[in-house]
Amino acid sequence: MQAETLIEARGLTKRFGEFTAVDGIDFEVVRGECLGFLGPNGAGKTSTIRMICCVSPTTGGVLRVFGLDPAREARAIKRRLGVVPQDDNLDTDLTVVENLLAYARYFDIPSAEARRRADVALDQMALTAKARSKIGDLSGGMKRRLTVARALVSDPELLILDEPTTGLDPQARHLFWQRLRQLKREGKTMLLTTHYMEEAAQLCDRVVIMDEARIIARGRPRELIEQHIGQLVVEVRLDPERRERGLAAARRFANGFTVEETEDVVYVYAEDGGRLDRLDAGEVTAVAEDVIQRRATLEDVFLKLTGRGLIE
Repeated sequence: MQAETLIEARGLTKRFGEFTAVDGIDFEVVRGECLGFLGPNGAGKTSTIRMICCVSPTTGGVLRVFGLDPAREARAIKRRLGVVPQDDNLDTDLTVVENLLAYARYFDIPSAEARRRADVALDQMALTAKARSKIGDLSGGMKRRLTVARALVSDPELLILDEPTTGLDPQARHLFWQRLRQLKREGKTMLLTTHYMEEAAQLCDRVVIMDEARIIARGRPRELIEQHIGQLVVEVRLDPERRERGLAAARRFANGFTVEETEDVVYVYAEDGGRLDRLDAGEVTAVAEDVIQRRATLEDVFLKLTGRGLIE
């Protein structure tokens, strides 16, 4: 049985005057999956999310959310969405639970049911003990979890998370991931944008990678790693005082494999499944600062496809 499509985009385009923010992209989100949108700043991720959330009109192409047209049926779509924005926009004059109850009123949820749902959402996000606390007394991680709890009060069919863990410390981020994995196990459909490649690998069934307003790759995280990088990566960290010798040795060492060179590191990988673990690093070790062999990650794919340079 084919899974139900909740979001379908074909040739989706968004322009601001002469600037094209989203350039004819195709993708879909099916019920029960977590789809990740990855890309550097300015790639078009947030513009895409804003069109899905019915807060920015499309310029071209076709977009259907729950089979509905955002241009004509925005209210019906919004009632079925739960949105976690990049920035917390909690009401600081209200307590934790009051924020959830106030949000429930927008969906005409009866007060008794709203209270029940608020209790469930706080439990899901490990915030029950903070129900009576003021927003100003919460840590950054607690505020992010509360923003997710608020989005869950309406029991949305689709949860949209726009860079939900930016600024969180590692402990808070891992707790956040744990809670989202639980929601996924319960069947919640999610669309996630993130700059953390580990986050995408942890949570997403599929990812699409955007760059310069277009989708440049898509697939399951492990499949993308195997396709574009392989299983292993060798990092040759160059000694600044012997950079040229180290670079020459690294090139000889990596002969026959894919190489990316930066100012201080040479990355070596085998897209075709070649055995990097059999390479003799003796020569390069003698003139490099360090040689590290590790498993390839989704971040390697991202940097290979979008570039290692800083994008402003």
